[in-house]
Amino acid sequence: MKYKEEAEILSQESLGEDIFSMWLRTEHIAKEAEPGQFLSLYCRDESRLLPRPISLCEIDRENCRLRLVYRIAGAGTREFAGLQAGDRITVLGPLGHGFPLAESGRALIVGGGIGVPPLLQLARELPGEKTLVMGYRSRTYLEQELRKEAPLVISTEDGSLGTKGNVIDAIRENHLTADTIYACGPLPMLRALKSFAQEHHMKAWISMEEKMACGIGACLGCVVTSRDIDDHSKVRNVRVCAEGPVFDAEEVIF
Repeated sequence: MKYKEEAEILSQESLGEDIFSMWLRTEHIAKEAEPGQFLSLYCRDESRLLPRPISLCEIDRENCRLRLVYRIAGAGTREFAGLQAGDRITVLGPLGHGFPLAESGRALIVGGGIGVPPLLQLARELPGEKTLVMGYRSRTYLEQELRKEAPLVISTEDGSLGTKGNVIDAIRENHLTADTIYACGPLPMLRALKSFAQEHHMKAWISMEEKMACGIGACLGCVVTSRDIDDHSKVRNVRVCAEGPVFDAEEVIF
C-alpha cells in the first residue's frame, strides 16, 4: 500500500561532494518499506510540480524512521538539502518493487556512484554469504556502515582507494565469485554486470536509475525495453517506477 504523508525531518548532514543524508520519520511508510524501494518527495516551491524520487538507504521499522542518501542534481534536491531537523516534507511511498530477499547462495552486492545507498539496507537484510563491491570516483561515503554488514571491496576511478578502475575490475582483481549479483548504479555498470553474470552463469537482479515524472506508473515516462510484452501498454516495455526499479537482468534489454 502507498501512503502520502507529512514526514518529519529528524536530521540532515552533508557527506561531501553534494551528497546529503536525511533521516525522516513517517507514520506508515517505514513500517512497510523494503530494500530497493523508493519515496517520491514533494517540493515546497509550487512551481516544481513533480515529485523527486529518492531510494531508501536505511529502514528503521521499529521507530518509523527512514534514511535517504541523495545527490543534489537540480533545484528540487537542492531545496531538500536545505531542510533542517523539525521541518516537514510531503512524501509518497513506499514505491516500486524492491530486491528479492530469499537466500540465493553466495551473493555479490554491487553499487556504483549514487547507486551505493540503496544497497545498505539490502546488505543488512539479505540472508546468506555476501560480499559488497562498491565503486566511487574518488572519495567514498557510507563506507563504515557498509563494512558492518559484510566484507567490502572498493574501486575508485582515480585509484585513491582499492582497485583502480570500476567494479568489474575490482571483482576480477579479487577473484570474486557468487551465485547471484544484486546491483544498483549507472546504466553502463549495469550493462557490464549483466554481461559478466551471463558469462559466469550467475543470476542478476538490477535496480535501474531512470528519470521519473509521476512515480506511480501512470505517465509512462520511465519505460525501458523488456523481453516480454507489457500488459499495461501492450508493447515491449516495463515501467521502472511500477514494475521496477528492481528487475531480473534478463527481463530488460539495454
